[in-house]
Amino acid sequence: MQIARYPDDPPPRWPAPVLALGNFDGLHRGHMKIIDRVRQRAGERGGTSAAMTFDPHPPRVLRPDKAPALLMTDPQKLEALERSGMQGVALVRFTHDLSLWDPETFVRTVLVEWLRVVEVWVGANFLFGHNRAGTFTVLRSLGARYGFRAEKIDPVRYKEFVVSSTRIRRLVSEGRVDEAAALLGHHYFLDGEVKRGAGRGREIGFPTANLETANEHIPPAGVYATLATLDGIVRPSITNIGFRPTFGDVDREVIETHIFGVDQDLYGQRVRLTFVQRLRDERAFSDVEALREQIEADARSAQRLFRRISL
Repeated sequence: MQIARYPDDPPPRWPAPVLALGNFDGLHRGHMKIIDRVRQRAGERGGTSAAMTFDPHPPRVLRPDKAPALLMTDPQKLEALERSGMQGVALVRFTHDLSLWDPETFVRTVLVEWLRVVEVWVGANFLFGHNRAGTFTVLRSLGARYGFRAEKIDPVRYKEFVVSSTRIRRLVSEGRVDEAAALLGHHYFLDGEVKRGAGRGREIGFPTANLETANEHIPPAGVYATLATLDGIVRPSITNIGFRPTFGDVDREVIETHIFGVDQDLYGQRVRLTFVQRLRDERAFSDVEALREQIEADARSAQRLFRRISL
């Protein structure tokens, strides 16, 4: 997959780009409907399937105090777009100056002169340009003027809900990671590096990997059934997120994962931690023995769950 950055890179020489235009945070089921249509149309036209997104996320520039924590890091988004079959990704550097462009200036400068698109596909609610004046109707009119086709994809619904990044963020923030997975089309995950901890888990018979992550959107404190991908191998695990109230020895939230069947030094290794289901709230126990018994019960609950699903 080729990556082109506007305005830093020269125009990419992609034949007949068919473009998916959006933010694509989480690359959920709604996004994938657009991506799949773009791949189909690029194949029919003998063109290049490409996605265009913005860096940083526009609210970081326009409303930094209200900008949401994102579901994906930039590398995760690029990985997901490549896995989806996109042949190219155009990253537009979003600045305050660019936010002042009217819709026609953006279309002419970026889509037409720089990328030379032949088709542009967006979600039903996509808006662009200064004061979000660029509706789909405006995009289609500009497409007719500048010689490209503009189409939109209707929202994807799951049960009674429209699938959106906003709704998925809310579900994750409430610990409803299994429901978030239904909207995403995949389990929510974090990537990180194992850092040295206090060794409390090993002392009570459940050694843990303490994960330091660049992901912004962390599920709330609690115990989760998780999958840990280590050296390309997916292993069942349980994860506690919180402040270790039984010990009271940390002043910031920590992510601790016990990987079943793994008892080795993992410090410095990269782990992808995938959230399958929330098991319980984090709580303080009267003593270490009571905590150990609860962790044993959590492990049994997680293992029963993993026996019911395909890993």
